[in-house]
Amino acid sequence: MAWRGEIDLGTPPAVSQAMVTLTIDGRRVTVPEGTSLMRAAALIGTSIPKLCATDSLEAFGSCRLCLVEIDGRAGYPASCTTPAAQGMAVRTQTDRLKQLRKGVMELYISDHPLDCLTCAANGDCELQDQAGAVGLRAVRYGDGANHLDQAKDSSNPYFDFDPSKCIVCSRCVRACDEVQGTFALTIEGMGFASKVSPSQSEPFFSSECVSCGACVQACPTATLIEKKVAETGTPDRFEVTTCAYCGVGCTFRAEMRGEELVRMVPWKEGKANRGHSCVKGRFAWGYANHRERILSPMIRASIDDPWREVGWDEAIAHTASEFRRIQAEHGKRAIGGITSSRCTNEETFLVQKLVRAGFGNNNVDTCARVCHSPTGYGLKTAFGTSAGTQDFDSVMAADTIILIGANPTDGHPVFASRLKQRLRQGAKLIVIDPRRIDIVRSPHVEAAHHLPLRPGTNVAVLTAVAHVIVTEGLVDEDFVRDRCDRAEFDDWAAFVADPRHSPEATESLTTVPAESVRAAARLYAKGGNGAIYYGLGVTEHSQGSTTVLAIANLAMATGNLGRAGVGVNPLRGQNNVQGSCDMGSFPHELSGYRHVSDDAARAMFRALWGADIDHEPGLRIPNMLGAAIDGEFKALYIQGEDILQSDPDTRHVAAGLAAMECVVVQDLFLNETANYAHVFLPGSTFLEKNGTFTNAERRIQRVRKVMRPLNGLEDWEITQKLAQAIGYAMAYDHPSQIMDEIAAVTPTFAGVSYDRLDALGSIQWPCNDAAPEGTPVMHLDGFVRGKGKFVRTEYVATEERAGPRFPLLLTTGRILSQYNVGAQTRRTENSRWHDEDRLEIHPHDAEQRGILDGDWVKVASRAGDTTLRALVTDRVAPGVVYTTFHHPATQANVVTTDNSDWATNCPEYKVTAVQVGRSNGPTDWQERYDERSRRSRRIEGVAAE
Repeated sequence: MAWRGEIDLGTPPAVSQAMVTLTIDGRRVTVPEGTSLMRAAALIGTSIPKLCATDSLEAFGSCRLCLVEIDGRAGYPASCTTPAAQGMAVRTQTDRLKQLRKGVMELYISDHPLDCLTCAANGDCELQDQAGAVGLRAVRYGDGANHLDQAKDSSNPYFDFDPSKCIVCSRCVRACDEVQGTFALTIEGMGFASKVSPSQSEPFFSSECVSCGACVQACPTATLIEKKVAETGTPDRFEVTTCAYCGVGCTFRAEMRGEELVRMVPWKEGKANRGHSCVKGRFAWGYANHRERILSPMIRASIDDPWREVGWDEAIAHTASEFRRIQAEHGKRAIGGITSSRCTNEETFLVQKLVRAGFGNNNVDTCARVCHSPTGYGLKTAFGTSAGTQDFDSVMAADTIILIGANPTDGHPVFASRLKQRLRQGAKLIVIDPRRIDIVRSPHVEAAHHLPLRPGTNVAVLTAVAHVIVTEGLVDEDFVRDRCDRAEFDDWAAFVADPRHSPEATESLTTVPAESVRAAARLYAKGGNGAIYYGLGVTEHSQGSTTVLAIANLAMATGNLGRAGVGVNPLRGQNNVQGSCDMGSFPHELSGYRHVSDDAARAMFRALWGADIDHEPGLRIPNMLGAAIDGEFKALYIQGEDILQSDPDTRHVAAGLAAMECVVVQDLFLNETANYAHVFLPGSTFLEKNGTFTNAERRIQRVRKVMRPLNGLEDWEITQKLAQAIGYAMAYDHPSQIMDEIAAVTPTFAGVSYDRLDALGSIQWPCNDAAPEGTPVMHLDGFVRGKGKFVRTEYVATEERAGPRFPLLLTTGRILSQYNVGAQTRRTENSRWHDEDRLEIHPHDAEQRGILDGDWVKVASRAGDTTLRALVTDRVAPGVVYTTFHHPATQANVVTTDNSDWATNCPEYKVTAVQVGRSNGPTDWQERYDERSRRSRRIEGVAAE
């Protein structure tokens, strides 16, 4: 039986509320006005032949295969471009139509190689299907010899481009334009010489193509096809699951052959991605079978010893014994845990449960500490909830968009594609970022304003924007009067109206021209629906929480909350960083963001868990490391995080880990933190487990097991075994039972269950009796806390300042092809695009130091130094340098300091004073680090490679 993918209705749905009724082949159908005849027919099960049409793209009308007859109308219109009308009578199959379609299809086949038996798309080829649908049995005009001399382009690591099979339907070009927004493809030439061309006839790999896969998915033939499909064959089954990369939370059909994954196809019904994907989610899943993946538990007595492989029973018993011994010798607060933002909600919930109920303390934290903890503090203070206010669809109703401290084309590319779609429709963009990120100016998109502020001055810029809004009478008085605390607003308004907060007064601090700030403020306040999207460039500062409050102030002052197209929207970094926070991974909060001092909340957990919950907050990650150095904290259970590479001031992290008696790392690979571990518990990938992730829009989505875990256990099973071994009973048979428990103790998840998720596809919390299908847009009629809270946002300069010794400011971020610390993406072909971290430096600063593009340079700060190669570019301003942190050889965080947000301890990654100079090789610290890493990866009985 031939493989069948998702049903394709030919054209996108119409959005009209008006309905029309027509007949198609004598059958009545009622559809929204504007629906194409092709889609109307498909909705009643009638398939009209097509090649250039697909429901992810606007109708094109070029293939002439979808012709129909309409009573009272001359000719044979294309059904994809003809809208349904009231009373219309349509026929899709007549003798004349059959004759016309055969003629059209014969011309297509005449310019196409007839190698179907050996073609990789055999059984999954629309050209083949449509030839059968029109009854074509012979071709009079040749066998495609015109295209046979065109060379295949195999430069892209994930897919091939074979122009000899191209039918010039333009679907790939349109997908690149309409869906992805890169405009990397075009049709070159005319007539029989026409063909698809990447950029200026470049190979795909070196072209502007970002390898999102939209063109591959749109191609109806084998012109663009995954290498894995050609190698393995057509899939025969699928499971719908959720991507394990960024916080967009794309849904995919994991298409399998047996237990072998053939391809990941973005699911059209996925409400976060709407059938789109990026290079990571679509193609970079090969790490699951990488040769460096660890599949057996390992232990060692000392971090200087080689690892010894053991069975699960021995590893769990040894770990539990060490934890019990340490607590007996040093007290119950001497150990703790770190949950993973890459693991599922259920797995994260169990780790914090193990710490609170099994260890008997609140020493649990998560990677959100070093990324979005200020979001939790700021939004909960202002609105009463610790999460973004909108769904991603909301951006399509925005008129003016502020993008601050985020680079979505690299960090959240699927959302960036939606954003670019809206900008091409006419929305205006304001970018507040030290770098000229891609979206400032890209094909058919240009920001109305780019405010290239000095790193560390976010608060000053936003308060200056607020100054303009208040002093120029741009406040939404009705919204403030009805929805916010008036006394707090009046105090805030008087504060921001002070002349010292004017754009002119702050220009010397921020380096942003005053008139640019004023123009941006007026546009946001008067430009219709105003939405704010922000990222780590907001939160990873000493005033991260203050900046989040400043953003909330702007949204409330302009009335941009509580409807589609507006809101405050944090772009979360990792796939489940929102979920890890929801599940109670912070030391001061239980699931649902209830403080551990809340007697009623603790009583609820005590009744269900059979254990008392400490009323005192536990240690944060920096405090755990500091206490370890002081000799007071002795053991740490780390689930799926690499704090040695991801956390700031690497020397301090290394010292803290080295001071502990038992460090347990649960992960896929021997990561950098495992250099200091005593126990390694091999984890399972998202392909090997059941559970849920919660994305940046609060959307809870199923993760479904598509293959058995290569390590033998899902991550939740490992935590459960460890809990049982230390004497705390856990007895779950399936993650659905864990979700039932989460729903029982977490008000925002009260209505969530696997059955409901399966029925609805996904749910955005809060989900309860009042909102049984979830809440796409928050704060519709009022804020969770009651009245919205305005807070003064005084600018306090960071202690990290440039000076004669360290004259440049370093800021850090991500790149499209790599992800976070690179543990997954570095073990895929994505490294072909980015095989090392580079230091971006302005030509003026480079010239002053005698640095040429590609030179090795040393970056030194007050905390440490490292070397990497320079990239001379004007994307950064003079006085600012930038690098990514994906490669452990760089160890970018060896130069970042221990400065952190005043409220949450979120590290100040984005502002580090440095000096840059030419170098002739690695630093002493890098050489010592490399030697320790090499020694730490020794395994008894396994030869080094």
